[in-house]
Amino acid sequence: MLSNHCKIAVKEELKKLGLHFIVVELGEVEIMEDISSEQREQLKIALSTSGFELMDDKRAVLIERIKSSVIEMIHHTDEMVKIKFSDYLSEKLNHDYTYLANLFSEVQGTTIEQFIISHKIERIKELILYDELNITEIAWKMNYSSVAHLSNQFKKVTGLSPSQFKKWKDKKRSPIEEIGNLINLKNDINISNELNISLNGIHLENGLKKENKRGFSINNDDINK
Repeated sequence: MLSNHCKIAVKEELKKLGLHFIVVELGEVEIMEDISSEQREQLKIALSTSGFELMDDKRAVLIERIKSSVIEMIHHTDEMVKIKFSDYLSEKLNHDYTYLANLFSEVQGTTIEQFIISHKIERIKELILYDELNITEIAWKMNYSSVAHLSNQFKKVTGLSPSQFKKWKDKKRSPIEEIGNLINLKNDINISNELNISLNGIHLENGLKKENKRGFSINNDDINK
């Protein structure tokens, strides 16, 4: 799940600067005031102590909104959307999907589709470990056309069938913030990863070591329109 540490860190720094926020959730944080240059610099310094770096690149903001939208749908809703992810993202982010897909591939070095698959597989692992649903119910919940489709994709990614994974003693899972960024899916190895939150007015990205990135983003109003 999304690291509560990251959300708490951002909340605390906003409070210290006297900035009033409406909500801090996956993908977006709204603050009530306009941010001055001085406050921006103060926030940059404060957040850097927690390993975050402020960003102003609108393309980077959009990339993080794509990631957050995928993560929210797969990990934080009871049921997957029953429409194509391309239509869902295009409608939610108000951009043509071809533009989103090309931008994501250019910047991330992997496709949106691969990012979605990696998160779906991680969610399936979670549901298997919970042991509350059988594989047929999981396939329906995760919007697969059949159990065979789910099983084939799961094995292609993990090297194990769902039943083998369930019996496997050393069940490996990855934190959400370490999924889907230039990863070797077959061996479940993360090369780089990011997770960001959008805040009104500023964009920030984690400045931690490359092998274990996490972070938040704060985006301008025009990015949300």
